[in-house]
Amino acid sequence: QVQLVESGGGLVQPGGSLRLSCAASGFTFSMYAMYWYRQAPGKERELVAYISTGGTITNYADSVKGRFTISRDNAKNTVYLQMNSLKPEDTAVYYCHAWRSTADYWGQGTQVTVSS
Repeated sequence: QVQLVESGGGLVQPGGSLRLSCAASGFTFSMYAMYWYRQAPGKERELVAYISTGGTITNYADSVKGRFTISRDNAKNTVYLQMNSLKPEDTAVYYCHAWRSTADYWGQGTQVTVSS
């Protein structure tokens, strides 16, 4: 069965760091572009970061550029989101998303709370 399982969320103080992981199974991970999205209560889902199938191209939302880094390890079927200099406005449920032209899949989400 297809699975995307996020982990690494939690409570962190402003200025702190977290690394999110998303472990994929049940499909050919290396053929899928990967994305991180987030959704805060009462707000629309927001695209945070993108990485191409081979990891050669990345893009970020302006709100996180310079602070977050997306990466992937195709040998481990895992995509990561390194989050530094966290701000309270980064508080949200973070979701990973796998996409190709013929199919796409979503993880269950992991909560990130940035608060003092």
